[in-house]
Order: sequence, then C-alpha cells, then structure tokens
Amino acid sequence: MAVDPDHVLRTAAALLTRKSTATMDEVAKAAGISRATLHRHFAGRDALVRALESLGIAECEAALDAARLDEGPASDAVHRLVREIEPAAGLLAFLYSENQLFEGGEQNAGWARIDERIAALFRRGQASGEFRIDLTPAWLTEALYGLLASGAWAVSEGRVAAKDFTHMIVELLLGGALRRKGS
Repeated sequence: MAVDPDHVLRTAAALLTRKSTATMDEVAKAAGISRATLHRHFAGRDALVRALESLGIAECEAALDAARLDEGPASDAVHRLVREIEPAAGLLAFLYSENQLFEGGEQNAGWARIDERIAALFRRGQASGEFRIDLTPAWLTEALYGLLASGAWAVSEGRVAAKDFTHMIVELLLGGALRRKGS
C-alpha cells in the first residue's frame, strides 16, 4: 500500500495541534500506518517537524496570496489575511511553539518572506494613515502571530467558537493598531 505523505503530514498537523507532545507512535496510529512506515518517510520527530514547517510556510504563503494584501484599505487586507490563514492556524500555533525552528542560523527562509509580506502590509497601513505609527511593523507582525496562535488554541480547546476566530483576532489587533484622532 502506497503512503500519501501529504495525508500523513496533515494528520500529524491535526494531532500535534491538539496534543503538541504526541509521540511518533501516536502520529503513526492517527495516520493509519505503522511506526516503521512513518520513520521511512520522516526519520524522527525533528524531520517530521521540519516537514510540517514546510507545509505551514506553504499554507501561509498561499493565504497571503489569496488575501490580496495590496488591494484596498490595509485594514480590509488584514481581515482577509486572518480569514484566509484560519484553516492553517492550528498548524501555525503548533509551529509557533516549536523553538527548534527559530533557534540558531538555520531558520527556514520562508519565515522571513512571510514576515516581510505582513510587515509590508502594516507599513502600507501606516503610510495611508490607517494604522498607528508608534507601533513598528515588526511588532504588529509578531502581535498578529501571537493572536493567530492564541485564537487557534482557544478554538481547539472549545473556549472560543470557531465562527468567531477571524472577528475576534481582527477586532483586537486593529482596535489596538488603528490610529486615533489626534494621535
């Protein structure tokens, strides 16, 4: 029987989103394959996490493309981005907590591409007068990541309704980022 690596990755992502400490045995069982088969495709947890990182980056970049960040008001583009990235938010929340991905000099260049595209959106919003200029685009980008991860965790634990994910993140982020009259 042929193993579909995409199925294995998506199953691992779903499991690790709910249980970040899941073992390779648990991942294999969830994917309906043996541990030996899982290890033939992913030599260990690090290899699996790196493959999940590649999937997460691809999903983020697809969401960035679909959100049309250069169109219309920047605040509308932020709303579209959160809506488009929501299906991958659980995977991103898991990856966000994987320190090994962000330590040392071997960080995947995909994260820098994503950071730059999101920061450019916030710069555009600042240049148009929509967003506060006392908060750096880098900080607004990090705040967005934190809200996406927190939102995904809250939804997965049942503390927040999935239908409220986009609204709550956008309202909190932009409620703090919008320029106030006189400031």
